Amino acid sequence: MQGLPRTIFTEEHEMFRQSVRDYIAKEITPHNAEWEKNKMVSKESWKGLGENGFLCLSAPEEFGGMGIEDFRYAALFIEELGLSGCSGPAIGYPLHSEIVFPYVHHYGTEVAKSKYIPKMISGEMISAVAMTEPGAGSDLQNIKATAQDMGDHYLINGSKTFITNGYLCDLVVVAAKTDSSLGAKGISLFLVDTTMEGFSKGVPFEKVGLHAQDTCELFFEDVKVPKENLLGKVGEGFKYLMTELAQERLVVALAALALAESTYQATIDYVKQRPAFGKTVADFQNTRFKLAEMSAKLEMARIYMDQLVLLHNDKKVDSAMASAAKYTMTELQCEVADECVQLHGGYGYMWEYPVARAYADARVQRIYAGTNEIMKELIARKILS
Repeated sequence: MQGLPRTIFTEEHEMFRQSVRDYIAKEITPHNAEWEKNKMVSKESWKGLGENGFLCLSAPEEFGGMGIEDFRYAALFIEELGLSGCSGPAIGYPLHSEIVFPYVHHYGTEVAKSKYIPKMISGEMISAVAMTEPGAGSDLQNIKATAQDMGDHYLINGSKTFITNGYLCDLVVVAAKTDSSLGAKGISLFLVDTTMEGFSKGVPFEKVGLHAQDTCELFFEDVKVPKENLLGKVGEGFKYLMTELAQERLVVALAALALAESTYQATIDYVKQRPAFGKTVADFQNTRFKLAEMSAKLEMARIYMDQLVLLHNDKKVDSAMASAAKYTMTELQCEVADECVQLHGGYGYMWEYPVARAYADARVQRIYAGTNEIMKELIARKILS
C-alpha cells in the first residue's frame, strides 16, 4: 500500500524483506493451490524454510540459530507471508517460529532444548501447541487433559482439537492438569514428541477456509513423557500461557492486517480492469468511496501495528494491548474481505478468485487465539482495574 512512510525498518530490514519476498514468490505461492487441495503444506516446504534460515529467527546460535532478538525481522516475515495471500502458510509457519518456539526456549530444560531446538530451526521437526479441547475452547482453566506424575515420567491422557499444524507436527506443547483440584494453578505444560507411544492424530478437518492448514485433533492415551520434557515448573503452565499469549495474539494481528492488505490490493487490480456499463467498476463513485474507506482504515492499522512491534521489541506490550491488536486487526480483515467480495460482484463468490478464498479464510481469525469476545473482556479488565 502507498501511504505514510514506514520508519521502523532499517536498510538491513528491507534487505531481509526482499529475500523473504523472493523466496515466497518462488517456493510458496506457486505451490499454494496444490497445498489447499492436499489440506496441508508439504514437509519439504518446512525444510526449505529451515535451509534458508527463515525458521525460529530468535533461536540462539548455540543451537544453530541466527540469534536475532529484533522482533521486526519476525514481523517482516509474517507480513510478507500475508501479503502473498497464502493464508495457510501465513498462519502455520509463524505459529511454529513465533508461538511454539518461545515456549521451548523460555521454559524448556537444557536436555529438551538441545534435543528439539536444532530440529525446529532446520524444519526437520514441525511444531504445534495444544490447548483447546472439545469441551474447553477459550476457557483454558477448564481443560480436562491430565498429566499424572509416575515418579520418573508423566502419564498424559486426554484429547485436543482445532490444532494448527496438527497433522504434520512432530512436537507439541501440551497443556494438561497435574492437579485437577487447583483450577488454573493445576495446569502444567509438556513437550510431547509425536513418536511417543499412545499419541495419535485425527485426519485434517474439512474446514470452511484455511484449506492449506493441517488442522486436526490430537489424542493422548497413557503417553509416557519424560520428566525433562516438563516446561518450567509444575502448576505454572497457566501463567506461562498468559505470558506467551501476548506474542501469539500480536502474530495473529500482524498476519490479519497483511492478509487484508493483500485482499485489498487484489481488488484494486480487479476493479480497474472489470468492465461495467461502458466503463470500469473503478469508475463508479461507490467503488472509489469503498476503496478510500478501506485505504484509510488499513493505513491507520499499519501505523498502529508498527508502533506495537516497536513496543514489543522493548517488551512493553501487555495482554490488553495484544488483545486490542488481535481484536481490531481480525475484525478489519473480515470487514475488508467482505467489502472486496462485494466489489467483485458474482466473481467474488467463485473459489477460483483469491478474494473468495480470502473471505473464507478470514472468518476464523476472530475465533482462535482467544475469541474476540474474550479479547474485549481482557481489554475491559485493564480499563477497569
